[in-house]
Formats: sequence, C-alpha cells, structure tokens
Amino acid sequence: MTRISVTVDGTRYTDEVEPRTLLVHYLRETLGKTGTVIGCDTSNCGACTVHLDGRSVKSCNVLAVQADGREVTTIEGLATDGELHPVQQAFHDCHALQCGYCTPGMIMQAADLIAHTEDLTEEKIREGMEGNLCRCTGYHNIVKAVQQAAARPVPVMEVQP
Repeated sequence: MTRISVTVDGTRYTDEVEPRTLLVHYLRETLGKTGTVIGCDTSNCGACTVHLDGRSVKSCNVLAVQADGREVTTIEGLATDGELHPVQQAFHDCHALQCGYCTPGMIMQAADLIAHTEDLTEEKIREGMEGNLCRCTGYHNIVKAVQQAAARPVPVMEVQP
C-alpha cells in the first residue's frame, strides 16, 4: 500500500491505496465521487474526465499515486455556492445531453477547453472535444453549449500549491 494525500474538490484526503489503483476507482470507490463515470477503462471515451491541477485528464489513465500532492476537480466540485458552473448551465440550456452518461466528462473537457483555448471557433471546439464520445446526441447541441459557455465569463479553477 502507498499513502497519498490529494485535494479533491477543495477537501484534502489522505489514504492508503494499492499502487496500481486508477484515479477513477479511487475517486468513485474511496471518496464516493460517482459523478466521475467509468466508461471504457481504456481512455477512449472520456466519460471519466476530471481536472488534475487545472487541466483535464482521463482518470482511467492516471494512477491515484500520480495525484499525490495534487489538486483534483470532479464534476461534483465544478459548481460553486450552489450555482452551476457556466458550462454546466450551458449544457442544460442547450439540451446538450440525453442519457447523461458522457455528460460529466464532456463538461469537464469543455471547461478545460474554454479556459485554455483562445479564439474558440466551432472547428476548435469539435477538435478539442473529439476525445469525449457520446452515443446519443450527435454533438450539435454539445458544440452549441460550449459556444454559449465560452461567451460567458468562466470562473478559473484556482490550483493551490
């Protein structure tokens, strides 16, 4: 077992984990952060996307020990003070979800894309979201939601040293 200390959604956790434990399993099984969805376990679908030190990662492709000493934001930590994050609100407003399975990962990827991409064109949105798969929507409303959210001021996720 390996001891890790990680801040998740603003709360510091210290736990013993098997060195081979994936971050997605640590978040879901140890911390109860079930909004981070397990889709494919091969990093193909993006359903498990979270932010690690302010950048999106597919948590099925990161070991929990790699998050030691770092900041993780899950879909549960994106809203602040009971208010939806602008990307969450845009997904709601634009009907950018159907079954909702891919939605947490889509929202986390979209938030990262908006925060780190200048001149966010439709082409850049489609390119930036291509690692997140949806089997229900056809992507048109997802792109619309990202465009809407990009037009609003998006809170910057502060990373604590």
